[in-house]
Amino acid sequence: MNMLPKEKTQPKTDIRDLVTLIYGPPKIGKSTFCSQADGALFLATEAGLNHLEVFQIPIASWQEFLAACSEIAKGGHEFRTICIDTIDNLYKFCVDHVLRKHNISHQSDLEYGKGWDLVNTEFQRRLTALSLLPYGLIMTSHSTEKEVKTRTGKETRIAPTMANSARKTVLGMCDLILYAEMNEVQDGEGVITGYNRVVHTKPTTIYEAGDRTGRLPETLPLDYAAFAAAIAGKPATTQQESKAQPAATAATTTTPKPKQESKQESKQEAN
Repeated sequence: MNMLPKEKTQPKTDIRDLVTLIYGPPKIGKSTFCSQADGALFLATEAGLNHLEVFQIPIASWQEFLAACSEIAKGGHEFRTICIDTIDNLYKFCVDHVLRKHNISHQSDLEYGKGWDLVNTEFQRRLTALSLLPYGLIMTSHSTEKEVKTRTGKETRIAPTMANSARKTVLGMCDLILYAEMNEVQDGEGVITGYNRVVHTKPTTIYEAGDRTGRLPETLPLDYAAFAAAIAGKPATTQQESKAQPAATAATTTTPKPKQESKQESKQEAN
């Protein structure tokens, strides 16, 4: 059988074909962002969705995650986007599963790094299988500051809070890595008048981000409608932009409101 392709594959513009990580400080709006996705189903590995009306499957163990994946894979449902909230906890469940299975208390209890390999292989295999289903996959994580060594000394870098082993797997499979943060809004005199919630899509020396599609601007409002429009190569409509406004004004810490056009103002770069 001839397996060689006869036609080039086309760039994917459907979010259901993409794997996304969004990360940032707690309570900035990552779960709300995910809840706005088309046909969102949460695999909730921690509490934190009580403020949202969403479809969710509580996940408290690796076995429950596998059972949920099996049900999702069967199809015959209306869900279109799977949201793992958070991927940090899911990796911990995987570690616990492997430790119990092999009757050890830590990955290092097995010689020659075998324990680490068992965990990482199981995590990568199952997560990859989920990502290959015909649904979008969005994972959330929190952000943390890490000190890294460079040629000129030490620098502080913002990265997801995942364990390094999980981080390699997740970042390697992601099409999009979004860093969410609060962005200052200033008036003409440089006085801070409030804050907007935004996501950064391009990597810098300050934070980790990425966009394999090349379709996203460097900064977007923390709003799923604006994100989806950018992926599809379409400008956000007035209605979509208005949806982003409550998130921005809700985050304002001073009395004056940020100007409407200020939602697009963000720090230029040096989930």
